[in-house]
Amino acid sequence: MKVVVCDDSMEDLKKIKGLLTKYSETNKNVRLETQYFANSAELYHKIQADAPSDIYILDMIMSERTGIDIGTLIRSTDERSVIIYITSSDDFAFAAYGVHAVRYLLKPVREELFIEALNYAISSISKETKDAVYTVKTKEGLVSIPCSRIEYIENYSRTLNICLTDGTRIQSIFIRKSFDEETRQFLENSSFVQVHKSFLVNLYHVDKLAPGNIIMESGARIPVSKTRTADVKREYLKFVSKQYR
Repeated sequence: MKVVVCDDSMEDLKKIKGLLTKYSETNKNVRLETQYFANSAELYHKIQADAPSDIYILDMIMSERTGIDIGTLIRSTDERSVIIYITSSDDFAFAAYGVHAVRYLLKPVREELFIEALNYAISSISKETKDAVYTVKTKEGLVSIPCSRIEYIENYSRTLNICLTDGTRIQSIFIRKSFDEETRQFLENSSFVQVHKSFLVNLYHVDKLAPGNIIMESGARIPVSKTRTADVKREYLKFVSKQYR
C-alpha cells in the first residue's frame, strides 16, 4: 500500500515518519511503501505525472501548494485515494470535506488519533480491493490483519487466537465482550462462518467438510457443533457454488 506524506515543516515531517515507522513495526501484516515530501510543489507535479497513491497524509497550510490544492488535484483524477489532513489550525476543516478527506488532525498529532486515522484509511482502501482489515488489540499494541489472510479464529481462554494462512498466530488481549460480539463484523462477510461457539472459519481456506469437523488447508481440524452442522453445510455449499458461477 503506497502512502505519501507532505509537510513543509521538517520537524513535523520527521514526527509523522516516526509514527509510520512504529506502525509498520507493530503491524507486520500491513506492508506500507512510504514517500515523504517537504516541497508541496514537487508533490503536486508528481501527482500530475504519476499514478495515484493509496493514502495521502497532507499538511493543510504550505507555502507553495496548499493541502487543498493537492487534494483537489487528487480528486480531479482519482476518487479511490484516501486523504488525511494534518494542520495547526481548524479554520480549513470545511474545505477538507470538499475533497472528501477522511480525517482532519490537529497538530501536535496525538499518536492514538493518527493510528485510528491510518487504520480507517487502510480499511477503506482494502474494502475497495475486496479485502477488509481486522484490527485486534494485542500486548504489543494494535495489529491490523487483512481478512483474506485469516484462516480461522479461536476463542482461547477469553482471548482471540487468530490463525493466519502462513502459520502465524496472533493472540489478542483478554476480551471483555462475548466471542460472538468480538467477531460480529466477520459475519457480514459471506466467506466467514461460525462453526462452533468458539470457532470462526474463513471458507476460502477450507479444504473439506468431514463428519463433526472442518478440515482447513493447513490441516487444522475445526470442530463443528451439532446444532450448527446443517447451517454450516448449507453455507459452505452456497459459498462453493458461487465460486463456480
